Amino acid sequence: MSRIAYVNGQYLPQSLAVVPIEDRGYQFADGVYEVCEVFDGALIDEPHHMARLERSLSELRIDAPLAGSGLSVVLHEVMRRNRLTNGFLYLQVTRGVAPRDHGFPQKPVRPALVVTAKSIDPRKGEALASKGIAIASTPDLRWKRVDIKSISLLPNVLAKQEARDKGCYEAWLIDEKGFVTEGSSSNAWIITQEGKVVTRAADHAILRGVTRTTLMKLIAELQLPVEERSFTLAEALAAREAFISAATNLVMPVVMIDGHPIGDGKPGPIASRLRGLFHAAAEKTEWRRR
Repeated sequence: MSRIAYVNGQYLPQSLAVVPIEDRGYQFADGVYEVCEVFDGALIDEPHHMARLERSLSELRIDAPLAGSGLSVVLHEVMRRNRLTNGFLYLQVTRGVAPRDHGFPQKPVRPALVVTAKSIDPRKGEALASKGIAIASTPDLRWKRVDIKSISLLPNVLAKQEARDKGCYEAWLIDEKGFVTEGSSSNAWIITQEGKVVTRAADHAILRGVTRTTLMKLIAELQLPVEERSFTLAEALAAREAFISAATNLVMPVVMIDGHPIGDGKPGPIASRLRGLFHAAAEKTEWRRR
């Protein structure tokens, strides 16, 4: 866990970091978030995360918590204070603190900002990727603007827990037309029998993953055939390979869906190759001094 957290202008020990009970994030899930990977001491794809955060804030009409490069300075300072070499930064921006009312605060309030850090051992992810993961499918019960990275994640929580109850690592969400949208905390991909890389187009039905964006660039560099389109669960079950992508998982091969093996039931060569090349394709920002 984070030893030092940033909360509304202060760097505090994790045990002392608190937010007011009338923070609208706590009472209404009125806020957005980002999860940024830190690898080998560098922040991965920071510009893409900041661009997506800016868009999410704009869609919800929440002001930026800090001006200019202020947020970037905070992120790198949290990295430094936690001596974070490999892991993740979690940042959350809410509309702020105001008396509880469903409407926006009548008087302007300052957006609330929290940043925490978490260290990981990359070897654990590599060990999991070498075996592959199992997926459970479940209906997509989320709201219709999941392209906004909102902190309102209860349907995602329930889907993730349903998958875990079935002994699976992740859930794939199925829309009312029978198409896979994405995972509970990841984007969904398949490799068809013809060798095409397929993932759903980035519309309002999915979150445009930052890892997804980097993968699309990498796939183009490798000249792999790719299609951004919807695919059914049946098509996924018949695929040569499948995988998920997220900042917390990079590229994670899927070897089983709803108890059915994908391909030969082992991590496929394309997913494994994309994982191995990911960090070389990503943008890296070293820690910067104030």
